[in-house]
Amino acid sequence: MKQQTQKYKTFDLFKRFMPYYKKYIPTLIFDLFCASLTTVCEIILPLIMRELTNAGVNDIASLTVGYVLQIGLLYFALRIIDSAAYYYMAYIGHVMGTKIETDMRRDAYAHLHKLSNTYFNNTKVGQIMGRITNDLFDVTEFSHHCPEEFFIAGIKGIISFVILLNINVTLTLIIFIIIPIMLICCRIINKKMRQTFRKQRVLIGELNARIEDSLLGQKVVKAFTNEELECEKFEEDNHNFFSIKKKSYRYMGSYQTVTRLFDGIMYSVTVIAGSIFMIKGEINTGDLVAYLLYVTTFIATVRRIIEFAEQFQRGMTGIERFIEIMDADIEIFDEPDALPLLNPRGDIEFKNVYFEYPDDHNIVLRGLNLKIKSGEKVAFVGPSGGGKTTLCNLIPRFYDVTDGEILLDGKNIRSYTLKSLRENIGMVQQEVYLFSGTVYENISYGKPGASMEEVIEAAKKAGAHEFIKELKDGYNTYVGERGVKLSGGQKQRISIARVFLKNPPIIILDEATSALDNESEYAVARSLSALSVGRTTITIAHRLTTIQNADRIMVLTDDGIVEQGTHSELLGLGGIYNKFYKMANEIH
Repeated sequence: MKQQTQKYKTFDLFKRFMPYYKKYIPTLIFDLFCASLTTVCEIILPLIMRELTNAGVNDIASLTVGYVLQIGLLYFALRIIDSAAYYYMAYIGHVMGTKIETDMRRDAYAHLHKLSNTYFNNTKVGQIMGRITNDLFDVTEFSHHCPEEFFIAGIKGIISFVILLNINVTLTLIIFIIIPIMLICCRIINKKMRQTFRKQRVLIGELNARIEDSLLGQKVVKAFTNEELECEKFEEDNHNFFSIKKKSYRYMGSYQTVTRLFDGIMYSVTVIAGSIFMIKGEINTGDLVAYLLYVTTFIATVRRIIEFAEQFQRGMTGIERFIEIMDADIEIFDEPDALPLLNPRGDIEFKNVYFEYPDDHNIVLRGLNLKIKSGEKVAFVGPSGGGKTTLCNLIPRFYDVTDGEILLDGKNIRSYTLKSLRENIGMVQQEVYLFSGTVYENISYGKPGASMEEVIEAAKKAGAHEFIKELKDGYNTYVGERGVKLSGGQKQRISIARVFLKNPPIIILDEATSALDNESEYAVARSLSALSVGRTTITIAHRLTTIQNADRIMVLTDDGIVEQGTHSELLGLGGIYNKFYKMANEIH
């Protein structure tokens, strides 16, 4: 697998991420205020210990029970404040992080629906799912802890530095000279951790994609007895993921080792140098105790930031992969002056249309010119790869033409809003997609919020009502994932009912019966015939029996439309269509 290069700098990622805090600024400010309270409570303890130690060494008589109780009660009150502040940070702060994660997932999901087919043709679903689920889990912790940890570290670092300077300048400078060296070492390992975490995210996406692909195709796997082959493929991906995770733990271990080593160095310097200064009378006992406590506090803060680095890198990796989705180009979009398409007649015209697929630059259509009248039933036949499906995908703008234009009622389809254009086009495809849900939910997808009466009426028109009534729970029957519990003919008639409910003026039928048995084909063909009445209908067919009643049949090849006419006219020409027809009869 190729090494993934880092596309975004940390500052750029922060810049893109910061707007998500905008809605939650009051919560964030109060969270940081609570963080400052917990910090103050922690910093006061060494001052109390310094005061008590100095009093105990220099003037033991000044340490009365009342005085000690006052200090103890003051500290206990501070700890109550600390506990309340910590509860807010742990609860409301995490909720804020979850809200940010939710907002980001919503934006990513909405953006995915704006992307063209080209993006999905070249990106595995498992990778996409990983980006909008697992990758964003870490953002919750990151978005909450990142400002909190750096804010606390800043307060503790500044206050500790000032207090330590006040106690002993020389010792403080020695301690703080060590810190930059530690940070440089940590930064080197940090960079490697970032690369490793990113690669880990890619590999878990590959693993998800492998599992999804294998489980969705489990019938094929079993039919060819390739269970062992699939397990071998999975084992390879699983091992790759194990290897990169092992590598990430190695860097994490190195990170922890470096920080603990420098902790030991700073403690050793403090104890040795501090004791020498105390022997020389340059620091008293109470100050040394306070100094050790502040150094402990400071080292704990540095260690906490360094330990947070792992979470930080996971969060930044999640943000980076989120931004990669958001930066994917929206190739199909509304023009600035686009207007809604209202009550279209259904006149369609292709004017000198050229098209090549953006990803592989495979030229499919070259200078295609075609007119389809309102209410006309037009069929396309021809060899595979001739551009029949591509032609149909251009009308609802699943892709945009490379050159030329497509007109609907005399206007370029790009002058209409995408939503209104697609609302007026109904598609029935060979590969029916049913959502995991009930029959009612799948039919009503054509008109969200439709009543049961409307759904039943659409099902009757599609010839689906009779078999739906026989199902266990009728229209409330669960169809299974992708409609696995229904036959091909049943699924196809439900998809036709969905289009009946939508009631569009333009219908596109993309090989809607080619995968069906004869009985199902007959039932579906009747439904399609009813569906096309009074609508502009474009049909792609391999079975010529389904299009013999079309007003016009066109033979589309790599050279464009080479023949057109009615069924009888094309047979009379004795050309390609006649050849297809004879071949079909020989097969049957």
